[in-house]
Amino acid sequence: MRELLRSWWHEPRPAGPPRGWRDWLLVVVFAATALLEGFVRSDLPAPAFVPVLVGVGLAPVLLWRRTRPLLMAAVAFPVCAVGEAVVGGDLGLHTLAYLLILVFSLSRWGAGREAVLGATIVAAKIVLSAAVGHLRPGDALAGAGVVSAALALGAALRYRARARQREFEQVKLLERERLARDLHDTVAHHVSAMAIRAQAGLAVLDTQPAAAADALRIIEAEATRALVEMRAMVRVLRRDEPADRTPAPRIADLEHLASRSARGPAVEVELSGDLDGLPMPVSTAIYRLAQESVTNARRHARHATRIVVRVACDDEVVRLRVSDDGEGPGPRGFGPAGFGLIGMRERAQLLGGSVDAGPNLDRGWTVSATLPRTVAA
Repeated sequence: MRELLRSWWHEPRPAGPPRGWRDWLLVVVFAATALLEGFVRSDLPAPAFVPVLVGVGLAPVLLWRRTRPLLMAAVAFPVCAVGEAVVGGDLGLHTLAYLLILVFSLSRWGAGREAVLGATIVAAKIVLSAAVGHLRPGDALAGAGVVSAALALGAALRYRARARQREFEQVKLLERERLARDLHDTVAHHVSAMAIRAQAGLAVLDTQPAAAADALRIIEAEATRALVEMRAMVRVLRRDEPADRTPAPRIADLEHLASRSARGPAVEVELSGDLDGLPMPVSTAIYRLAQESVTNARRHARHATRIVVRVACDDEVVRLRVSDDGEGPGPRGFGPAGFGLIGMRERAQLLGGSVDAGPNLDRGWTVSATLPRTVAA
């Protein structure tokens, strides 16, 4: 238990989303609700303007609930205690229930020590209100239960977000390993070609010097390509596993994805532009992205009749577009855990490209990828 409390005390603050228009809207809504409640209710404790003033004045603390949760709790709950002292009892303003958002934010967005100190402040306020008679024992006990539930909910969502982020990182790492394996096999291919050419050049060096010179030029070209791809390989991770001896798929292998089956949508592949001479990592990445996109469309595109794979290449970039005409129920997941798109983006970014996915205007879904012709340094 001591280790658990110590780890929670040293828990760092998680990264939260930046303040946006929704936060301002939340403040406006609660401030307006507090004013409205002050006008329509006649049972507020006298002087009635005190609960309304507290409700309106504390609404802006919600703007800093993610960045300064402890400070906001240290401001809001003592102010409520002072307001209760002025009116001689519970403020009675239902709108002040929004302070539970601050309680939730303590365990969701605060550091471990901030959550502990903030919960202590909230508990002290409840105990103080019950001790001076502003809250009945039953109400104080119910309030403690609600506060505990808000803290538990914040902690649960905090660890759920952390687990999901960990899954994201695992997917990215797996994609880096796959890309490193493809790059490793490509470099091994270039090195093998250089060794064979060197042996051939040595064999004909005395009888055919011109052929030996040609072999040297080919070795130089292979070595240049191997060095470029090795620089890309050191940027990614690879486990100590034996290399796959089967050739890595390339753009030319996209023709194998084309099919016309009675059970599923027809897959059409269209290739255009100068696709010769692409680096192996780029060619393999285009194939992998297209394969993942086609698999996802077959799995999730309801009532789809057609999947079109288009690859276009110019002097600088290679563009991939995979679209279907199915009826997808909202955003589609890629892979069994919904992380396939993350892996696709990771692979593309490692090669200096990008991947986008989204619904079409009328129906269907489209995945677009852009990769540079040369491997990113």
